[in-house]
Amino acid sequence: MKDEVQAAMEWRQFVMNLETLPADRVEVVFARHGAEAITFSDAGDGAILEPGPGETPLWNDVRITGLFPAAADLDGLRADLLHSFGLDRLPENRVEVLEDRAWEREWLKDFHPMQFGKRLWVCPGESAVDAVGAVVVHLDPGLAFGSGTHPTTALCLEWLEGLDLTNRRVLDFGCGSGILSIASLLLGAATATALDIDPQAITASRQNALHNDVARKLVTTMDVAALEDEYDVVVANILAAPLIRHARAICDHLGSGGKIALSGIMENQTEEVAAAYRNWIAFEPPAVRGSWVRLAGEKRHVYAMP
Repeated sequence: MKDEVQAAMEWRQFVMNLETLPADRVEVVFARHGAEAITFSDAGDGAILEPGPGETPLWNDVRITGLFPAAADLDGLRADLLHSFGLDRLPENRVEVLEDRAWEREWLKDFHPMQFGKRLWVCPGESAVDAVGAVVVHLDPGLAFGSGTHPTTALCLEWLEGLDLTNRRVLDFGCGSGILSIASLLLGAATATALDIDPQAITASRQNALHNDVARKLVTTMDVAALEDEYDVVVANILAAPLIRHARAICDHLGSGGKIALSGIMENQTEEVAAAYRNWIAFEPPAVRGSWVRLAGEKRHVYAMP
């Protein structure tokens, strides 16, 4: 869920070899400086390692690429990297300008079929999965965030795959590409409502729903006031600040006993986010991947009013 629309503009990507730097901690620095998307790729000639379910594949020699708006302070990013890791110099890096190019297609070249849980797969375009009982989301993320490669999205997909969504009503609060809404519908949900304030996300969600033949069950909106009174399942993969800001509205739209997952949370933000929801939600222990956290729980049948 973006606060600013970044479509139809010039972009820059910052490309850097990781060498011995930890991928998860470098990713946090990129995110802190406003990276719209982050991918990892092979910096050498090694073969791609087959990832486990929900894992981001990494190589022996890894390169990180962050996509930034044209106005982003990449000198500030470099300075932060030097300071954060106590370096005198950065590993090999460069800045590339992506002007008048479909940058989302550049990212799709590193997007491969990925498994989440026992049966859910996310695949680019028309890629096929040869697995019995596979539930496949065919995705073109377009200009909206969310392809399943990021740990926060992966954590939410795994959570959804583990639920019985048969005939459930799902709210995807901050839908991005629509991946979580579409996965919910393919896993058996009766309806899914995809909410985002970014019109590009709404467009991407509708297009991806059509591509997966679930458009008739998907409702898209940019208006919180247009939401139904209650949903059986709510998933919100945004960031800590908007999760806290919208805590009351999110919980008001979750039915008693309903399931909820919150992600886009860094480890050091976990307690602050959880505290904003505890009047309504009984949380399970957090799920952690790298530096990112998913909080999942159930709405109390009797809860304290703040």
